Amino acid sequence: MYRRKTAGYYSIVLAVMALALIWFVGHGEAGETDLNAQDLYAVDTVDLIKDEADQDSGQAGQTKPKTMSHYTRLLATMAYKIHNNYMEPIESDELARHAIDGMLEKLDPFSVVLERKAYEGLMEKTHGKYEGLGIVIAKRGDYITVISPFEGTPAWNMGIQAGDKIIEINGEDTKNMTVDDASDLMRGPAGTSISLTIERPGFDDPLDYDIERAIIELKSVNYAGIVDGDIGYVRLSKFSETATEELQAAIDSLMQERPLEGLVLDLRSNGGGLLSQAVDVANLFLNKGNTVVSTRGNNPSAEREYAARYDPIYPDKPLIILVDGGTASASEIVSGAVQDWDRGIIIGNTTFGKGLVQQIFTTNDPDIALKLTTAKYYIPSGRCIQRPERATKHPELLEGDEMTIEEDSDETPEDRELFLTKGGRPVYGGGGIVPDIEIERDKWKPIEINLERQTMFFEFAVYYTSKHPETGRDFEVTDEVFEDFKDFLKEKEFTYKSKLQSKLEEFEKAVEEQEKEELFKDEIEDLRQLVEIEKEQDLANSEDWIRRSIKREIIRKLYGETGVYEEMVLKTDPYVKKALEILNESGTYSRLLEPKEESDT
Repeated sequence: MYRRKTAGYYSIVLAVMALALIWFVGHGEAGETDLNAQDLYAVDTVDLIKDEADQDSGQAGQTKPKTMSHYTRLLATMAYKIHNNYMEPIESDELARHAIDGMLEKLDPFSVVLERKAYEGLMEKTHGKYEGLGIVIAKRGDYITVISPFEGTPAWNMGIQAGDKIIEINGEDTKNMTVDDASDLMRGPAGTSISLTIERPGFDDPLDYDIERAIIELKSVNYAGIVDGDIGYVRLSKFSETATEELQAAIDSLMQERPLEGLVLDLRSNGGGLLSQAVDVANLFLNKGNTVVSTRGNNPSAEREYAARYDPIYPDKPLIILVDGGTASASEIVSGAVQDWDRGIIIGNTTFGKGLVQQIFTTNDPDIALKLTTAKYYIPSGRCIQRPERATKHPELLEGDEMTIEEDSDETPEDRELFLTKGGRPVYGGGGIVPDIEIERDKWKPIEINLERQTMFFEFAVYYTSKHPETGRDFEVTDEVFEDFKDFLKEKEFTYKSKLQSKLEEFEKAVEEQEKEELFKDEIEDLRQLVEIEKEQDLANSEDWIRRSIKREIIRKLYGETGVYEEMVLKTDPYVKKALEILNESGTYSRLLEPKEESDT
């Protein structure tokens, strides 16, 4: 019973104690072994001591709930005694880390400790800029490889290309160097220079570059253009400090180019960002005074309502927002507010369901910060964006490509709580934004997942374009190119585990455990041959998808992201095609915004 009660105490106080614990144990290491917990807190926690004094002054025989100061003192005392009296030396940072981890286990998965690199990465995404060369890198084999240079950056201007293998940085061999270490070397103050030695397919000798670093601005708007003559398309990838400014400039530019009869805002795989930017982006489409989102939390300061403050720049023409399972947080605020005010149509898949407000709390340790969930988001209809089961998900699901891989669910909109939009249309709670029009998601097959995961399309694009550098934008994957790709996979010894192969391995393990190898020898060999046949069939079944993926990477290699949007996304993407269909069909858009009439059945 005592152990259970003590653990309960820890779960309550760990959030407050994380910093005090680090400070306190650090002083113990300095040699002040005669310092006790009471001495420590006499200096800095006058209010806490007063709280406890008030508690102890109650009437005799009355038991008041213990205050936070009591548990703060308890944990500090325990940490001090463990650190100084345990039979073996214990590092103070180890004690602190376990205390912090214990606290975080009791909270939602998005409340996390940010160490320096993670904190700097978050600030970089938030501010949308850093100082360096302007390239995306990854580990390919033993060396660092350029995945893509950002247009207009020093790396782009100097001719660095996707697929370039960086073999030296300032004369230092990069073999077996980590991506983080390479990134640290290449970043630095704007105006300073760095030397890179590159190996490039098609060139016999390495290429040397001296590149001057600059301030690299990470754009929130990846692409903006006109499709079908008078419909604007804008891809917004994140909500950094410049998101609203960039989006407004993009829409203004499109409207100056020609009068728009519709606008498609693509928020797919947009994991969110700043709340202030979500409110201002929504304000581009919603009338002044319209509520965008409200927040509710335990602390009264978390109770706030955010409304559009200005007249919109795109107030009444048709608007469609594209969403998917990777659309989260700030993206859900925008799409949910637009849906609730009947300002536009939402197309795609039910969004991620991350409706939590996080605040960054700095600490007395410059290498540690706390990202803490302080409230939940509620959109105008009263729906909470947060999906309940997200409390059990790990926050790493919000990173990278994993974010777009959503589990299948048997739940239908009708299983959720019903809400109404401003105009009376039914919308559904339960977390995330349920689109007005659902698009069936592609279910990736094992061969497709592994071709992407093993970067076969990227590597083939590097190989192919080195031999065909004059490939035009009208490039198509012919049968000859497809056969070339199949040969490339053999040369790279590409392999993956098919469904039948997984079952075969289970069978072989059981046979081995029963020592029946000789008995099932022929059957196992037959099954191995069937596995090879299955893989050939997998390749044939995924041929259309593979051809599109080959084209995408070759276009990206030669013409960048702009080429991908103009030659692939705007022409073949099923979400975009559905949006254009609705905007181009007379009356369809308006009918979708009308309340559904009730009927007897």
